[in-house]
Amino acid sequence: MAIIMTISFIIIAVVILLSVFTVNKGYQFKHTIDPIENNPHLPPEDRQKETNSK
Repeated sequence: MAIIMTISFIIIAVVILLSVFTVNKGYQFKHTIDPIENNPHLPPEDRQKETNSK
């Protein structure tokens, strides 16, 4: 019984450590925003407005 409990605690500790590592790595990720000129999802009429407003 003690062997099963020990193995269970080791597995739980590994899962918690991997979860903390993954969350920390996600928070360290540098997000960037594309400039409006390079946005392929912008409709053509909005692109015209952006280029004319400069």
